Amino acid sequence: MRNASVVTEFILLGIPHTEDLETVLFVLFLTFYVFTLVGNLLILLAIASSARLHTPMYFFLCELSVCDIFFPSVSSPKMLFYLSGYSRAISYAGCVSQLFFYHFLGCTECFLYTVMAYDRFVAICHPLRYQVIMSPRVCAILASGTSFFGCVQATFLSTLTFQLPYCGPNEVDYFFCDIPVMLKLACADTAALEMVGFISVGLMPLSCFLLILTSYSRIVYSILQIRSAEGQRHAFSTCSAHLTAILLFYMPVVLIYLRPTPSPLLDATVQVLNNLVTPMLNPLIYSLRNKEVKSSLRKVLHQLGFLPEHL
Repeated sequence: MRNASVVTEFILLGIPHTEDLETVLFVLFLTFYVFTLVGNLLILLAIASSARLHTPMYFFLCELSVCDIFFPSVSSPKMLFYLSGYSRAISYAGCVSQLFFYHFLGCTECFLYTVMAYDRFVAICHPLRYQVIMSPRVCAILASGTSFFGCVQATFLSTLTFQLPYCGPNEVDYFFCDIPVMLKLACADTAALEMVGFISVGLMPLSCFLLILTSYSRIVYSILQIRSAEGQRHAFSTCSAHLTAILLFYMPVVLIYLRPTPSPLLDATVQVLNNLVTPMLNPLIYSLRNKEVKSSLRKVLHQLGFLPEHL
């Protein structure tokens, strides 16, 4: 990646219009971050410790939990660091890393939700062939593919952003380095790059969303063919958690990257929800409506000594 920049570091100004709220924000974001880490680690432990959960659906849920551990870790530690009174400066390389890993993990999750929708489609529409279609080899290829294509997309977006010269202002009016705020600081015309970035950022999630929509339209049609009310309830229950997580993931993407007129405060608020709140809620979404996960979680909490034996 060519760097014609004379800027060696950037200053993160934080969330707009939140002056004098550093202590409140520090406590709030630290709470979110800790709950996110603990919740997703518990999901990983619950799935790893139960042989009944060693199925494709839970394999992909494990990958989602890993992403949800690292995704907020891209921006949260630095944000908590400067909210506690330390330096807001971030090196040029650190800024590149933030942008790359943010989009790498975000794109990986986007592809992963698509794969999870396909998994539910096969399970409900082709139950007798499920074990053959979703073999361990196929699951490994799909899981690797989500990371590979996430890396390709993130590399493209990072190269697009940091091939520009940064030779003047270095104050980032945001709480981490992201494409829209970085392009404002470039010492060059960014109109063409903004359009390419807009198309790239918009096209990838839109394509994934259409594939998810196709999978779930087939799923709903198949569920409606089930004559047993109990069977319908069970099928809808296994899909409702995934649909809830998809909505929580895609709404911030649309609000942040696909609006024609950005609003710094709204973007920052939605981004915080996307970075911290959604990864924190995913373990709850996938465990509250799932008896097997709840049962395994109880066993893990018993073993760790957090729950008495009679519960």
